[in-house]
Amino acid sequence: MSARGGSALPFLPPSERRERDTQIQQAEAESPSPGLTVPPQTASSPPTESPASAGIKTDMADLDNKEQAELDPADMEDVEEVEEEETGEDVNSKARQLTVQMMQNPQILAALQERLDGLVGSPSGYMESLPKVVKRRVNALKNLQVKCAHIEAKFYEEVHELERKYAALYQPLFDKRSDIIKAVYEPTDEECEWKQEEEEELTEEMKEKAKLEEEKKDEEKEDPKGIPEFWLTVFKNVDLLSEMLQEHDEPILKHLQDIKVKFSDAGQPMSFTLEFHFEPNDFFTNTVLTKTYKMRSEPDESDPFSFDGPEIMGCTGCTIDWTKGKNVTLKTIKKKQKHKGRGTVRTVTKTVPNDSFFNFFTPPEVPESGELDEDSEAVLAADFEIGHFIRERIVPRAVLYFTGEAIEDDDDDYDEEGEEADDEEGEEEADEENDPSYDPKKDANPPAECKQQ
Repeated sequence: MSARGGSALPFLPPSERRERDTQIQQAEAESPSPGLTVPPQTASSPPTESPASAGIKTDMADLDNKEQAELDPADMEDVEEVEEEETGEDVNSKARQLTVQMMQNPQILAALQERLDGLVGSPSGYMESLPKVVKRRVNALKNLQVKCAHIEAKFYEEVHELERKYAALYQPLFDKRSDIIKAVYEPTDEECEWKQEEEEELTEEMKEKAKLEEEKKDEEKEDPKGIPEFWLTVFKNVDLLSEMLQEHDEPILKHLQDIKVKFSDAGQPMSFTLEFHFEPNDFFTNTVLTKTYKMRSEPDESDPFSFDGPEIMGCTGCTIDWTKGKNVTLKTIKKKQKHKGRGTVRTVTKTVPNDSFFNFFTPPEVPESGELDEDSEAVLAADFEIGHFIRERIVPRAVLYFTGEAIEDDDDDYDEEGEEADDEEGEEEADEENDPSYDPKKDANPPAECKQQ
């Protein structure tokens, strides 16, 4: 019961009260009370209010005051909590939208990635939580690890000595390979026999027919000497090397006859040299171009745990004695310049560096401080990778890269990884199907980046 003895009106939330007030005001505007004249409003006079309207508003104000006075404090707490929850949802929604916008910004993503990369290898705090006596024992283990790194360095030094020893055994075979390529030596029929691994054995009639076709083709062609363009074909078949080749490099590499690896002598600092042997040509007078890689096989005193075998510390190329007008590592460009005062135009000729495989023989010099800019570091890193690949793979297995068989082996390695990934995806799909809460309708429309273009 209210203070006046009448029945109290039911409590209305603030939003419904506002809607009720609006409806009443609209009703007053559309249907004024009979017998009352609403004076016209002018720009200078303030709006007048009818007695009936003023009375209604007074009653409404009294009603609101009564509702507020009679409202249970617990109900007020509920209202406040609802409003706070609605405000919190708005804040969360805005936060989610802001997060999405940030994740679409490549600069912010790059900064986050850099921050995450900086956390790799950082201490997790576990070591700091260990008792002092345990930390002391861990330090003893670290000292043992340093000794292991020094023993490992000795191991790689002996491996280098073994490489030198067996390089001498390989070299006669590589020399004979070079002689066949250069047409210095013609292999015998026995040396040329090679058993093909065929799924179905050919009949004698088919073999004879194939032999006649080959002889006919040989008669139509001129007798080539040796194996033409052997090393150029090897380079073009290997992605790592073909990326370095330019069209103007190919006529020069047709004259490449052999690539050899020379190891440093016993007792000398660890290194190896790549020798590129060329036949006489119109491009340069050198018969051999060299590239030497200096290596180190000892742990760094400041960071001994980073040791992971011999590392290339630097490399030196050689000077190419180019024939005049044949230097493919440079190009001439012409630029027009206009005089500011007279307005006359002149043509200026400039010589600038040009992309070429033969830039391989002029690597960036490593300063004594060992500090390089990012571009030079990237060039040297790629250079080291190429030099190591030529030494470890190209020279020992050149014929297999010429035929493409070694490339197929490399591709098979990548295919196996791909198959493993496919198997994992298949297992994930099976898990989803076995999940009772999985709804395939949700996956009916793939994301935009997964749709076929």
